[in-house]
Amino acid sequence: MYVSVAGHRAFFSTGSGQHVAENESVLFVHGAGFDHTVWTLPARYFARQGRNVIAVDLPGRGLSGGEALTSIEAMADWLCLVLDELDIRQASVVGHSMGSLVALNFAAKYPDRVRNLALLGTSTPMPVSDPLLDAARANQHQAIDMANTWSHSSFAHQGGNENPGLTLTLSGQRLLERAGPGVYFADLNACNDFIDGDMLATQVKAETLVILGLEDRMTKASAGRSVAAAISNTRVVELDACGHSMLSEQPNAVLDALAALV
Repeated sequence: MYVSVAGHRAFFSTGSGQHVAENESVLFVHGAGFDHTVWTLPARYFARQGRNVIAVDLPGRGLSGGEALTSIEAMADWLCLVLDELDIRQASVVGHSMGSLVALNFAAKYPDRVRNLALLGTSTPMPVSDPLLDAARANQHQAIDMANTWSHSSFAHQGGNENPGLTLTLSGQRLLERAGPGVYFADLNACNDFIDGDMLATQVKAETLVILGLEDRMTKASAGRSVAAAISNTRVVELDACGHSMLSEQPNAVLDALAALV
């Protein structure tokens, strides 16, 4: 579905559901270089549970128009505009990786708009290594290769998958390859530049779920636990033998955890 936000077409998936004014809403925010398709399973599930699903493509990514936003703060403000355009006062907000930083910033800045919060594969700060940033800045495929390698657990690299017929590492590669020139660097740089997360976490009032992969090499589980400790009302779910790409590595476990909150 498309809406006009800040003069540009903004796309979001409804999970093939219909929006009903009186139903509760769920807002999904994807990670760096990705798009709404990472949320296919939870989006379809919650749509069938009677939720209004808003799985956005951030500006300049996926099917959304406009230039790629270059800061976490700007992305959070854009989410508020999306909810305003849809006349949705409050939503559950779910973010993965970069999306978790956007969701965290949104929850701290717009507390009345957040019913509850889920942060997947999160850390504050979320530093990005110089080799990865440099390769992404130069639009080199090496950036995708590095991130895709580090995002998956040892189990995933051996070819294991809960979803028959899907190759995890190649799926992650193709997702990143779909991003336009400069988009992946803009996203990674936004993560690297976001330094207020620790302070913002203490300001979050909403009930919060933090989901961590114990083999996550992009955002260490220990860093995610620190985020959870800073938020007053938090539950932590830890996924064994799971890397940063938890939405594809352990989709059912992630969905079970989200269903208990949202």
